Amino acid sequence: MAIFAILAFALAAPNDVSAQSKHKKRTTSSARRSKASSRSRRRAVPRIVLPTYTSPRDAGSLRSALGSLTARVQRGAWGAMVVSLTRGDTLFAQNVGAPLKPASTMKLLTSSLAFERLGPNYQLSTDVLRDGTLGTDGVLHGNIYLRGDGDPALSGKFLSGGSGEPMRRLADMVASQGIRQVTGSVIGDATGFDNQKIPQGWLSRYLQASYAARVSALSLNENLVAVAVTPSSPGQPATVALEPSSSGIPLMNSVRTVSGVGARLSFRKQSDGAIYAAGTIGSRTGTRKYVYIVDDPPTFATGALRNALIARGIVVDGGNRLGQTPAQATKVASLKSPPLFSMIAAMNRESINHYAELLFKNAGRGPNRDAVGSAANSSQVLRSFFSDKVGTDPSQLYFADGSGLSVLDRVTPRAMTQLLGYAHKSSWGPWLHASLPVAGDSELLRRRMRNTPAEGNLHAKTGTTNDVIALAGYVTAADGEVIAFTFLYNGADRWSAKAVIDVMCETLASFAR
Repeated sequence: MAIFAILAFALAAPNDVSAQSKHKKRTTSSARRSKASSRSRRRAVPRIVLPTYTSPRDAGSLRSALGSLTARVQRGAWGAMVVSLTRGDTLFAQNVGAPLKPASTMKLLTSSLAFERLGPNYQLSTDVLRDGTLGTDGVLHGNIYLRGDGDPALSGKFLSGGSGEPMRRLADMVASQGIRQVTGSVIGDATGFDNQKIPQGWLSRYLQASYAARVSALSLNENLVAVAVTPSSPGQPATVALEPSSSGIPLMNSVRTVSGVGARLSFRKQSDGAIYAAGTIGSRTGTRKYVYIVDDPPTFATGALRNALIARGIVVDGGNRLGQTPAQATKVASLKSPPLFSMIAAMNRESINHYAELLFKNAGRGPNRDAVGSAANSSQVLRSFFSDKVGTDPSQLYFADGSGLSVLDRVTPRAMTQLLGYAHKSSWGPWLHASLPVAGDSELLRRRMRNTPAEGNLHAKTGTTNDVIALAGYVTAADGEVIAFTFLYNGADRWSAKAVIDVMCETLASFAR
């Protein structure tokens, strides 16, 4: 039986430390501080003191200013390209052909490919179908199928009512068709995508974090589940439930309610996928919730529909399992996604990896859904997009996923900047532009470049991992020129690189000629 949530106790009772542990902390703290100090001295990267932005008045002065700024970060690798989309000339170039890790600026590529292939108003559809016969008495002599369409927004994010709302709505639609009983099973169909739930190049240390949710054509609630623990009376079992409710994840409860406040909780996941909750929770404690990654999204979503049908009063004689929807099955319910532009706006503004992975595979799958959604197919389509539409040699590009979380992804500053130029001229360009965070104003750029000419002006996608700082997007110069830029830094001195990027962007916003 593997540990499912080793952090659960720490989250539930951060101040509840045994006397033995406290004694051990006191006796070892000096040694730890000494070792930590020694490690810090060895690993410390000096942080630079940056000048404020400048206001160059010709292209040569701008080039000199940007070059002097990147030179201030002496460790790591820089790649940068700045192009005037108004005049068509290159204003700055440094290692433009170097294949570098893009981190979440990879989402610009995913956005552009999805817009190009599917269109801004494209919608995905999660469908419920049936086989067999439906009698006048409301008994369906057959099965119910839940067919996934790779909808990343199948959650409470775009629907009021919480994480269980999508399945409640589908259950209501099924009931409205007169179905009162299902003699067969609820069958989940995730065959729109391949079976690779974890993209290549995702590090193992990522895999229990919410930003590394699994990838499936049948995904619910961004493939996250909350275990909610609610106390009852002292001496009685606590109530433990999944949110959203799903019979696809067995849940066993041995949590006891005790007097007082606080909680000492632990969770384990057994080999069959069941979650075992144990420990105690105080009777005067509110509901505690712990969010975890769902390892088997199709089974989770299928179990959620089954529970929603039962809650709606529909009797389901069978269980739930996975399979493929028969070609002759009859559709009884559909829940459409928001339009693509809305999903991409959420993806880019909040940098949601789950959205990026599903939209990446959908882009490769195509508008007619005539290919299996896979990273391999999408990568090939993206490479063709660069060569045939953007006009970029894709030989130095490598795409293992759609979010940039993979350590295998490689993009050149030239390719990224040329893509921004192509997008700027495309019919869908305004949608991409509007999806990006705004300096000093929104989401991941809210606290950056405030009180500078870039504030409220620059629209760009951020990228951050343990060894990447990146920013790519658009800014309007002081003379009205629209500038596309890409700044990619791979290395250990991320703090300094981030500060340099901000000053370079502020300088671009102040540039005039």
